This record gives sequence, C-alpha cells and structure tokens, in this order.
Amino acid sequence: MHTVVERELELHLILAPERSIPVPARLVYRTDDPYAVRITFHIDSEHPVDWTFARELLVEGVFRPCGHGDVRVWPTKVDGRSVVLVALSSPDGEALLQAPTAQVSAWLERTLRVVPPGSEAGQLGIDDGLDRLLAR
Repeated sequence: MHTVVERELELHLILAPERSIPVPARLVYRTDDPYAVRITFHIDSEHPVDWTFARELLVEGVFRPCGHGDVRVWPTKVDGRSVVLVALSSPDGEALLQAPTAQVSAWLERTLRVVPPGSEAGQLGIDDGLDRLLAR
C-alpha cells in the first residue's frame, strides 16, 4: 500500500514585476514514486497542467537557489513575506510561480516524515524484486 501526501494551495503566476494572478494548485507526493513531487495547476483550460520533478530540488529550493534547465527554485521575500519562486520552462512556454514558504515547507515536512531522505530506494521494492528474481 502506498501513501499519498497532498496539499491544495494558491500559487501566484507572475506576469510582470507588479502583476500576478492566483492559480489554484495541488502538491502531490506518492510513496510509490519516492524521489518525485508533482504540482498540478488548475488554469483556465479543460485539462490541468502537471509538472513532476525531484523532491530534493523543492526541499533545497526552500533554503537556497537551485536547479537549472526546466525547473529552478529559490527563496525570496515579497512584501516582507517569505515565498518560494518556481521557474518552469518547456517548449510550450515559461512560467514563474510564487508559493508561500510556510505552506510548502509544512507539506514537504509531511513528505519527509513519510519517506525520510536517503530511504527512497527502499520504497521502490528493488531489493525484494531482485530477491525473487535470483531465487528462481
């Protein structure tokens, strides 16, 4: 049986330095995919947009800038509030999203309690599968 840790929250899509729009989103962590986190954005379209990337990237990005390429994450302050910025890039376009650090951190802590860092491989059942394969 696998555990799912979810959190609904409102992100802000940054359109310009002084302009953003709220974007409902869901953070999802599944123990059957222990290295990854998924963010689902509910934008004005028929289908939600999903992004999946390393949990470690989001954990580190709460404290310091990290990532390169398609996903970059870094902490900052906006109007005195701590936020995490997530820059996403794909062939279809780019997006800069802002999330409240406290909400992201609380959700990440829940995922880290379910699967502590360094124990992710144990969730995949690789050792059990190898044992069964070699027992034949």
